[in-house]
Amino acid sequence: MDFFQFNCPTRVVFNNGLARDFGAELSLLPVSRLFVITDKVLVDLKVIDPILEGIKKAGVGVVGLFSDVPSNSELGVVKMAAERAVRSEADSVFAIGGGSVIDTAKGVDLLLTHNGDLVADYSGAQTVPGPLRPLIVVPTTAGTGSEVSTAAVILDEKTHTKLSFVDRHLAPSLAILDPEVTRSMPPRLTAATAMDAMTHAIESYTSPQANPVSRAFSAQAIPLIRKNLMRAVLHGEDLEARGALLTAATMAGIAFDHAMVGVVHGMAHATGGLAGVHHGTANSIFLPWGMEYNLEVAEAYYAEIAELLEVRRRGMSDRAAARAAIESIKRFRKELSRACGLPHRLRDAGVKEGQLEAIAEGAVNDGTSFYNPREVVKEELLGFVKKAW
Repeated sequence: MDFFQFNCPTRVVFNNGLARDFGAELSLLPVSRLFVITDKVLVDLKVIDPILEGIKKAGVGVVGLFSDVPSNSELGVVKMAAERAVRSEADSVFAIGGGSVIDTAKGVDLLLTHNGDLVADYSGAQTVPGPLRPLIVVPTTAGTGSEVSTAAVILDEKTHTKLSFVDRHLAPSLAILDPEVTRSMPPRLTAATAMDAMTHAIESYTSPQANPVSRAFSAQAIPLIRKNLMRAVLHGEDLEARGALLTAATMAGIAFDHAMVGVVHGMAHATGGLAGVHHGTANSIFLPWGMEYNLEVAEAYYAEIAELLEVRRRGMSDRAAARAAIESIKRFRKELSRACGLPHRLRDAGVKEGQLEAIAEGAVNDGTSFYNPREVVKEELLGFVKKAW
């Protein structure tokens, strides 16, 4: 067995209703002046109110709140929020929201702690000079895995490209997983974010950097999502299904934080930057086509995934089983489309045909291409992008 290492520095705590009262967990951290980052929807729905009330009852002060985080966070947004956090003299950052909110909080925490310019000083990987101030997160979606990852993806609004910042110091200190908080997600967002997690699980399973521990997390996440997503879409109050998805998203996040993701994410990042398509939606659209692109080199792994999806039949060859896995994902997306309107074609998500070549080129230049099991070649990939359209 080749050398591998595994580390998950984030403390993860799960329970229904936990977000309303986790003072015992906060007491383990050196926090007294929290700067809160969230989005307007959660403010309007009053999702954050009982959470903030619980924090205050625990004796921890809230010194500022920033809620102008868009669905694809931007460099300008991070800078603006960080300036407010500095003025508030916060000693810690608290994120309540989905992946965009949590990634924004990571950028804010970085600038709050070390100052500087996000792009000029911290682009790329392992560029952070030291530990950050405590970062506590309550994910309100079940998909991104940002609550346990060492990465943040931020949109450069000037170039329309998504930038990745990866460093072990970006991992949150504490993640509170509360299924009740995710009940605010409408069906379509529930589906899109969960398919983001499914993509994390499948791509990390087939990554050249995968190891036995990361694959174990991926292998648990895949069937959890497949068996519980439709329940959560059709019955949003089903806390058992919500909890399963939240757990799966975190497990898939741990897996991809070690193994990384590949061409599906490369295409999704490019599509999000160019056309503003929601990240989970883009991953859902591209997932089976990315699998087809990698089929020649990942056949054996896809055959194993077919078993996890319960579509491998007795006597099937690895090739037949791998194709069965891909077809199962295609059918599942169409089922979700019928149930909640989740797009399964790029054209239905607002992408123009004239943008397809730029998407393929963007995927080649995306950092995820280095971790794809097959070399990402624009001319070869473009055909699959067109199939997705």
